[in-house]
Amino acid sequence: MAWYSRGGWDYYPPYVSVAEKKANGARALAKLLKKSKRTADPVVIAHRKRQFTTTFWGKAWADNLERYADLANRLPRGRTYLRNGSVLDLAIARGRVEAYVAGSELYRVTIGIAPMAKTRWRRVVTRCTGRIGSLVGLLRGELSDEVLAVLTDAKDGLFPEPREMTLDCSCPDSAYVCKHVAAVLYGVGIRLDAKPELYFVLRQVDQAELLSSATAGAVSRAHPAVGKRIADDRLSAVFGIELENAPPVHAGRADRPSRRDKRRRPRVSARRR
Repeated sequence: MAWYSRGGWDYYPPYVSVAEKKANGARALAKLLKKSKRTADPVVIAHRKRQFTTTFWGKAWADNLERYADLANRLPRGRTYLRNGSVLDLAIARGRVEAYVAGSELYRVTIGIAPMAKTRWRRVVTRCTGRIGSLVGLLRGELSDEVLAVLTDAKDGLFPEPREMTLDCSCPDSAYVCKHVAAVLYGVGIRLDAKPELYFVLRQVDQAELLSSATAGAVSRAHPAVGKRIADDRLSAVFGIELENAPPVHAGRADRPSRRDKRRRPRVSARRR
């Protein structure tokens, strides 16, 4: 239980049950959201497994958080809050996560994520060229081990380092990662389980670039001479240049004179001598 200070006096807050905290928080949140005309989007855990996340994107987010000691040591404080449904609202936007957590009061948590460096993103795109088959496969995490290694690389992958994150909570706890922030950090992973496309919104990059580079790489490997043949054909047709390496052009039925053309040809009458 946190130690509070108010008016020069230190004290423990009176005990309030989890159910009562959630009910009080829900009422306070409804008043806040009424102005923006939207409803709350709570984080709900639909299973009782020890690990909250179940998909590649959710697990990769949680694994990335836990690989850093300064975050991992404080994250367990938020697990109980998350599991009992205290994250009453969580929204992911470009470079930002905003959430409301029910505690002794309703607390607002804000997490900022720095935009992914362009050079780092280009390296990811380049290394994934020709390796991702579809958007569905990307969002489902149905990827090769090589691509998974690229995306989750600690230095050059998609997931942020602690120095790229800013954490803030309106609670009186002075800890950098309080239990409310920890609950929201885990909650992001659960949200990515359901909507993995939000991760690209959060990092401010376009997942279509991964797919376009993959398609381009696959086409160039499968048909390396297509572009050259087209260029050679155009040169021959426009400039009348016959190229030594140009592929032979075979006449098909379209190259033969039609019956109409035959009828239009002038008839030459043979004169008898």
